[in-house]
Amino acid sequence: MPVLNGLGLNLNASNTQAAGAGLADNFDTFLTLLTEQLKNQDPLSPLDSNEFVGQLVQFSGVEQQIAQNRNLESLINLNAASSATSAVGFIGKEVDVLGSRVDLQNGSAKWTYTSANDADSVTILVKDTNGKIVFQTQGQTGAGNQSFTWDGRDNAGTQLADGAYDLEVSALDTSGNLVSTSVSTTQVITGADFSGSEPALLVGNTRLAFSDILAVRERAPLAI
Repeated sequence: MPVLNGLGLNLNASNTQAAGAGLADNFDTFLTLLTEQLKNQDPLSPLDSNEFVGQLVQFSGVEQQIAQNRNLESLINLNAASSATSAVGFIGKEVDVLGSRVDLQNGSAKWTYTSANDADSVTILVKDTNGKIVFQTQGQTGAGNQSFTWDGRDNAGTQLADGAYDLEVSALDTSGNLVSTSVSTTQVITGADFSGSEPALLVGNTRLAFSDILAVRERAPLAI
């Protein structure tokens, strides 16, 4: 089932209302003190009205700042809700993700690697989660996207257990210089996570950042 973690969307109650209430109380107190001072001032030495005007201006400025903060919080909440809606829309979709880790399932794992230019040789290494090389072979040398599917067997032909594996691709040109490569995988989004500062997508228990997603598409219907 799709997973929605932290559905509160981090929309916690802000301190803006408390600040507004505190300002109102302070303003009422200020007016009370001002009234008492005016009632009890020395007629021969009246209070300086400029000071009271300055204080009123300060109160007005603080009130405007609190109103701006309240509006800003509203915009942030709307943006968070929009991001959450967008993240939920990914559930069930098939995505191409920048990264080398994929799960071997039922003896099959698939990656896509991309070479910036044609290479003279391409070495493909499959590693387990401890970084141990479990399979090595030669890959396609052409520039652009190349697919690599692994049947889960090591170089001795032993079938390895299902689980997470990484792909490492090393490409060399005719001069022995490294050719730039990248690795991506195809995953199915199973959930969305809102517990962090930014929404993220889930594949099982693995979090995916939106910045790592290269492409999104509907899943192909299962063959009958």
